[in-house]
Amino acid sequence: MAMATTTSTTARTSLASVTLEVADPEAARRFYGAFGVDPYIRLRASGAPSTGFRGFTLALTVSGPATVDGFVAAAVNAGATVLKPAAKSLWGYGGVVQAPDGTIWKIATSAKKDTGPATREIDEVVLLLGVEDVKATRQFYVGRGLTVAKSFGGKYAEFAAGPSSPVKLALYKRRALAKDLGVPADGTGSHRVVLGSTADTFTDPDGFAWEAAAPPAPTPS
Repeated sequence: MAMATTTSTTARTSLASVTLEVADPEAARRFYGAFGVDPYIRLRASGAPSTGFRGFTLALTVSGPATVDGFVAAAVNAGATVLKPAAKSLWGYGGVVQAPDGTIWKIATSAKKDTGPATREIDEVVLLLGVEDVKATRQFYVGRGLTVAKSFGGKYAEFAAGPSSPVKLALYKRRALAKDLGVPADGTGSHRVVLGSTADTFTDPDGFAWEAAAPPAPTPS
């Protein structure tokens, strides 16, 4: 299927932050520090009910298989559960883990062989939202001012990264995403993730909540 690139003509909106809502923020902070992804997320306490698949995953792209193994090992040592052991596939090498707070993380590389030693460097972080209708949700976000960087019909869409966030936003069919992660697609209640918007507050067609990002603190004179 051909790739399409779309440029929005509306006022620009972008993903400013990703906040995970967790039952125990201190425990989650320790886990994500040990895992090595704490610069990419925010945490806050939440008692919102949630069962089954929460409808999203955070994906790390790294340089090679040894680095994938290192991140998986760090996550497991800090208390994560392996959903899919790291293994080779047609597209590269990767594995899936679930944090103690329930958030699912995928760690992958397109390389099938190491060309250097393992590192703790992350090349890219992508927040994948599992949605019912990729085309409709993509158009919803274009209407909110996001810019489409990649689009593969009704299967996948990726938005251009905003200058204020190290995390890219992408859309994937919910059931296909769950299958890729190795979990049942069913789930109810809160997604347990809140997205920071450079514009206003809104909720998308699949119930993912966006909040207006707090303005930066004033610089002392």
